[in-house]
Amino acid sequence: MSLRRTDGAPGAGADPGRTGRAPGRRERPPLTGPQRFLLGGSFLITLGSFAVLPYMSVLLHQRLGLGLGTVGFVLAVASLIQFAGGVVAGPVTGRIGLRRAMLLALGLRTAGFAAFVPGLTSPVLAVGALLLVSAGAALYLPANKAYLVEGASEARRPRLLSASGSAFNAGMALGPPAAAPLVMGSPGVLFSCVTVLFALVGAGHALLPARAADRPSDGSSAAPAAGRAPEAGAPRPGPSPFVVTVLSVYAFMFFQHYLALYAVPRTSAAFYGAVLTGYAALLVVAQPLLAERVAALSYPAALRWGFGAMAAGMAAIGAGGHGGIAVGGALLCLGEIVLFLKNDLEALARSSAAPASVFGRQRLAAGIGAFASGVVGGQLYGAAESAGSARAFWAAVCLQCLLLPVFLLRRRPARDREGSRAGAG
Repeated sequence: MSLRRTDGAPGAGADPGRTGRAPGRRERPPLTGPQRFLLGGSFLITLGSFAVLPYMSVLLHQRLGLGLGTVGFVLAVASLIQFAGGVVAGPVTGRIGLRRAMLLALGLRTAGFAAFVPGLTSPVLAVGALLLVSAGAALYLPANKAYLVEGASEARRPRLLSASGSAFNAGMALGPPAAAPLVMGSPGVLFSCVTVLFALVGAGHALLPARAADRPSDGSSAAPAAGRAPEAGAPRPGPSPFVVTVLSVYAFMFFQHYLALYAVPRTSAAFYGAVLTGYAALLVVAQPLLAERVAALSYPAALRWGFGAMAAGMAAIGAGGHGGIAVGGALLCLGEIVLFLKNDLEALARSSAAPASVFGRQRLAAGIGAFASGVVGGQLYGAAESAGSARAFWAAVCLQCLLLPVFLLRRRPARDREGSRAGAG
């Protein structure tokens, strides 16, 4: 099967009013072969990664005998590389191109998973393998998203990015249960299978056609997406997407980090697993369906909706019980869809940099937010438990989610009034 792009899809760029479709319906150009391959590859890559990475603490501690303090430090360094290393993606792709950057990233990850096979008896090899995998992840995701939206109009980006997010989340949801039978009994077989999977996906990437960003940079990468001219002198309203991403991930990771501590003793491990599975399924289905609605929101409105949904979700979880936790998870899923997608779209729309650089900075922002959430959340949850009420933790997080959009938008009315007076003068 050829992955070469075939332009000239029927209706692409046509006036919706002249296509014969019902008024108000916009014809959507079909996905190209390379785009379909990247979405399928994104699913397989996260399927393989999450067949291994969620069990890494168990492998390092129980099989290789590393102390929990050492395990925590290793995982923290790996996470830092994976998130903060995204800022390297822009310079690397600018020098070698998007396709070669993805191939390099997949080469690093394939080598890392292969090194785990002998690393199952050597802590040094295992740690080195984990850092290789993390470095590959840092480079791959920004290049993948940049290739996906390269040449796409601003109107098509929500659909592409939401489909990408669904593919990644589907792999994340299915990876851990798929690996469960092998991870402790036959980890060598598991790592060998993941290595072969990454090698095959990497070979497919070698067949992808070159993009404009794959050619030597002459400054043209700063041009806006096709079909969209820059709006000189018309700044977009709202705060910096980098800052909003830091705070969005900061708020969201309280749910990711501490739901298990709260839910399992009050319900069961099986119910907690069902909530996570349902969350992932809802995210995969709902994100593409809501993508255009999210894109149509103004940035301030998206902040209010997204943080509002998170606040309601935290309050529902704090109410306790099976129903409260399930409803809270669904509301957190809505908040994630709105904030995370809108932040990426806004960052792309505001920046003249190459998309890979934009997505790299967004990854860095996510890493800062996750780190801050881990530090603050541990202290906050410990204080709530010491006071005899874990629900107070969720109440405190809910309050933060309510205050964050107020903090982010607090100066906007003043700026708007000043802009109106300047325009009137």
